[in-house]
Amino acid sequence: MPAYSEYSEVLEGTCPFGGNTIGGAYTSKPTLSDWYPDRLRVEQLHRDGPAANPLRDFDYEAAFTAIDLDELKAEIKQFLTTSVDWWPSDYGNYGPQMIRMAWHAAGTYRIADGRGGAGQALQRFAPINSWWDNGNTDKSRRLIWPIKKKYGSSLSWADLMILTGNCALEIMGFPTTGFGGGRRDSWEADDATYWGAEWIENSNPESFDAMVMRSDRWTGEPGDADYELQQPLAASHQALIYVNPEGPNENGNPGDSAVDIRITFGRMAMNDMETVALIAGGHAFGKSHGKVAADKIGAPPEIAPMEAMGLGWKNPEGPGFAEYTMTNGIEGAWTPNPTQWDNSYLENLFGFEWEKFHNPITGATQWKPIDPTAPKTPDAHIEGQMNDLMMMTSDIALKVDPVYRDICEQFLADFDLFTREFSKAWYKLTHRDMGPKSRYLGPEVAAEDFIWQDPLPSYDGPRLADAEVSTLKQAILAAGVSVSDLAYTAFSAAVTYRDSDKRGGANGGRLALAPQKDWKVNARTGEVISALKQVQATSAAQVSLADLIVLGGCVAVEQAAQAAGVTVAVPFTSGRVDATDEQTDVAQFEWLAPVVDGFRNFVLPEFSSISRVAPEEMFMDKAALLGLSAPQWVALTGGLRVLGCNHDGSSTGIFTDRVGVLSTDFFETVTSMDYEWAKVDDEGLSFAINDRATGSKVYDASRNDLLFGSNQQLRAVAEVYAGSDGQERFVHDFVEVWDAIMMADRYDVKKG
Repeated sequence: MPAYSEYSEVLEGTCPFGGNTIGGAYTSKPTLSDWYPDRLRVEQLHRDGPAANPLRDFDYEAAFTAIDLDELKAEIKQFLTTSVDWWPSDYGNYGPQMIRMAWHAAGTYRIADGRGGAGQALQRFAPINSWWDNGNTDKSRRLIWPIKKKYGSSLSWADLMILTGNCALEIMGFPTTGFGGGRRDSWEADDATYWGAEWIENSNPESFDAMVMRSDRWTGEPGDADYELQQPLAASHQALIYVNPEGPNENGNPGDSAVDIRITFGRMAMNDMETVALIAGGHAFGKSHGKVAADKIGAPPEIAPMEAMGLGWKNPEGPGFAEYTMTNGIEGAWTPNPTQWDNSYLENLFGFEWEKFHNPITGATQWKPIDPTAPKTPDAHIEGQMNDLMMMTSDIALKVDPVYRDICEQFLADFDLFTREFSKAWYKLTHRDMGPKSRYLGPEVAAEDFIWQDPLPSYDGPRLADAEVSTLKQAILAAGVSVSDLAYTAFSAAVTYRDSDKRGGANGGRLALAPQKDWKVNARTGEVISALKQVQATSAAQVSLADLIVLGGCVAVEQAAQAAGVTVAVPFTSGRVDATDEQTDVAQFEWLAPVVDGFRNFVLPEFSSISRVAPEEMFMDKAALLGLSAPQWVALTGGLRVLGCNHDGSSTGIFTDRVGVLSTDFFETVTSMDYEWAKVDDEGLSFAINDRATGSKVYDASRNDLLFGSNQQLRAVAEVYAGSDGQERFVHDFVEVWDAIMMADRYDVKKG
């Protein structure tokens, strides 16, 4: 039964297919999550799969590379200085509007788990398409649809949105650092990413005034020692990209706003210099809109009436646009020339004193110059009308915070410095989630290697010959390192990979560098790396430590499979390189350190006090970041358990007396009715597996072990491997997923 909005004709009765009526409007029938809100939604691992992608067999790299980028940019720039009747451009220039679209597409990125960003054009789908802060970005995408239509599948929405933002900056006199294409679109809504638990309070979720309170995402208050934003969140409020422009909880306090800005921009991987450059640079263009009371504006796109055809926020005032436009409720422009790159934003911010007032129409808190001689700014639509300049509370924050103020004063004194820093920060903002530079496409990719791209030395030598690989394998076996330790070390190097922003992985050998070598979860790897370095030093082959770490894991898996009675060759592709300390941003790599890693049965000791999320939820989140399906997750975990790959070498979850043998013992145990499972602590983190007949304890287990027998979907897969015919299938499935993990970051030899 389709879901109708409150604007649909109200029909009496209930849906014959199980739906309900709320306030007379039809809603969809209850889901499994409605009935069982605490269930582990394993099906999230299969979202956005090939079946959803109409271009699953399309070579986007070849198609995009064939585009004449100069011609495409010329078409975009020509469009930007036009205006259409159904959504007129401010100042006769769509540039500022498109900068906002691109910025908000990229600005969802967060460093904690690498999610968000512009890479999949998720701004097209719920929930992001209907966030309060994204008001009217739906119009921006519809405006550039003719260009998207012309280029079809050769130009993704994700690339077009960022390229349009770049073109907008360029037509207004700003020199961009460059543009790298290669973003692939998503094809369905993202209902897996955690954007915060709080819901809209004291407001109508179907109105434009759907601003939410901070509630659960913050602890403490600005200025408190314990003031902290919940992990992995980055935005200060639900439904925002960065911070509330009116200050925390709309309190109008610039000092408090500065605290929020530093935390949120930091969570989005920006330092103080980059933060100021982005705010001051972005606010050099365009205006803010607040000409209509928020409670008059209609529902966002996802719950707008069907006849709106995917557009939301219907405005009932005047024509519904132009001088009647409503976005965040703050009205006005920051500069006298909103379509020209110059330094007047900072000149105005520091050249005048500002007083706070409330927008008489929307009630929003904003600021105006006290000095009546301050310059005016032209109205965006009414010819000849001049208006007061405007600042937001988040703008005044740059003036009151001493660090931000110092940077602003540097930019005031040196406009070229400001231009360079904004250009680099914009490039970082719009490319941060794309991963290694080798994934960038097109003639405008910046030549410079930036530290946030996790650069690696170039590899221009030949691949290792089969004979060399065989000799190295023998040398690794002769080093006397156990199968468990070799497998653990290789997996520890590779498991840092995040498919969200394509960071981490085994290439680079950063397991041997700070900060990874010092993580508690990697304590087992130190002696193994020392042994592999000795193999490297005595080898006649030119081989990187990164390759040796992975090859050691391959050797271990082959030995373990052989011990289980299955002969298998584990794929190995050489060509990895070793990064240097200078190529490693320690602070940014710290974000890859695990809080929970169920694969290695690791839970940060303070986890239960800092998180309200069950360890198995975090375990599944890691599986998702690795790009695993449910069967791959099951096979990989069961194999790592019998290989003895616990972070501390403990017996927890090692349901076998044949450690180092790639057996199905783990699956046979979690599916067996010969055992009883008992909680041994109040928190339910540790368990005992007792023999049902004798009552004696047989094994210790964690939640991350019991999961594969308690969750019905995962148990169904485990039963396949526990069956009498499961051994050989398991070994081959494990080898396949092992190779996928080892190769996850090898963009030098794969596409995508």
